[in-house]
Amino acid sequence: MTLADEHCAPINADSVLASAAEIAALHPAVGAWGIGGRGSACKLENTFHFETFAQALAFTNAVGEAAEEEGHHPRIVTEWGRVTVQWWAHALGGLHRNDFIMAARADAIAAWVGATGG
Repeated sequence: MTLADEHCAPINADSVLASAAEIAALHPAVGAWGIGGRGSACKLENTFHFETFAQALAFTNAVGEAAEEEGHHPRIVTEWGRVTVQWWAHALGGLHRNDFIMAARADAIAAWVGATGG
């Protein structure tokens, strides 16, 4: 099973941020994603490029549907020809395994929609 095939764990009072070792182990699976911020304020970010606004919008909608299914929601900025996505565990204020799962899923959606880079 790949990271994109996993399901997100519910975030609750017992949930903890990913450790530096976990982040280092998970990041290669979503290598095009940058890690921004510091400490507990880390976020995964990637910008996907599309030839048309319709493709960008289709990607945005598909990522939104996947996020809704998993109960884990990103920040998405949709513009003509590109979409920037950020994942982090809002309730925890940093990165969780869920973010890497959803980043991998977004990569798969981008390939399906026809992103030209990301």
